[in-house]
Amino acid sequence: MGANGTTYLSIDGGGTRRRARIEDENGRVLGEASSGPARTRIGLEKARRSIMEITQAAAAQSGQAREDVTRTHAGIGLAGLRRRGAEAAFNEVSYPFASVAFISHGLAACLGAHSGADGAIVVAGAGSVSVGLIDGCEIRVAGYGFTVSDECSGADLGLQVVRLALRTADRRGELISLLSEALGAFDHDPEQAVAWSDEARATDYAVFAPIVMRDANQGDPVGGRFVERAADAIGDLLDLFLARGFDRLSALGGFADDITPWLTPDLRARLRHPDAGALRVARGRFDLPKPGSSKLDRPKRETDHDQDSKFRV
Repeated sequence: MGANGTTYLSIDGGGTRRRARIEDENGRVLGEASSGPARTRIGLEKARRSIMEITQAAAAQSGQAREDVTRTHAGIGLAGLRRRGAEAAFNEVSYPFASVAFISHGLAACLGAHSGADGAIVVAGAGSVSVGLIDGCEIRVAGYGFTVSDECSGADLGLQVVRLALRTADRRGELISLLSEALGAFDHDPEQAVAWSDEARATDYAVFAPIVMRDANQGDPVGGRFVERAADAIGDLLDLFLARGFDRLSALGGFADDITPWLTPDLRARLRHPDAGALRVARGRFDLPKPGSSKLDRPKRETDHDQDSKFRV
């Protein structure tokens, strides 16, 4: 690789997986890598190590030497960055890049999906969140975590099927193949499932989402009911943004491609494919939305759930 010039790194650190891409000044892709999740909940040091590991993997593919990273401008999108104090803590950590900009995973996705223009997205992965940008202000809806929110996520889908599987273990329902397969993950022992649930996170529950999707696509009515519920949740969020005048919409995340065919035809026709928002941030192509920057003559908009006044559905 021509290591003498400036390079740009994007890291998409979702709750399910992380992806890195390095480009040169002309936009030519030099190296890419993907791995497991890179989220704020794992702690500062582990997150930093995760970021550097995926950076080095992409750099190795590009042919960059270790010292070349000092000429690299990085845009890093992280799941959970909007949690109280997370962004400030990450900005205090030292990185070897020429510059680094942290951004929430949802905002990076929204910037990429609509090239910085006004638009909205629903992220449906292990967790879920919806983000809109209008007049330089960010709107966030839902995304409070799968135990109380995230109805269109893989984790919620997994939670629902495990819950129903345990009901069938008590002989309170028919033990169809989908539920039997879910129980099989716990050797058909409800007590083992309970012990697992004490430590399980969103990504653990999301492991069950593919089998639900598989059976739903094969015509299983129980799986279909779960998937329809998730599709309705995505549709409700997209409709919310449509009602507020957004005409650019995207659905993305590890679960989005699977669930999109279950959306209504008119919503499917409106969806756009995303770009790399974190990479655009690394290149400094647009200013990031500011907290509380909405105009007074518009409905109040806030940039995260930590603001005193919150956007509510």
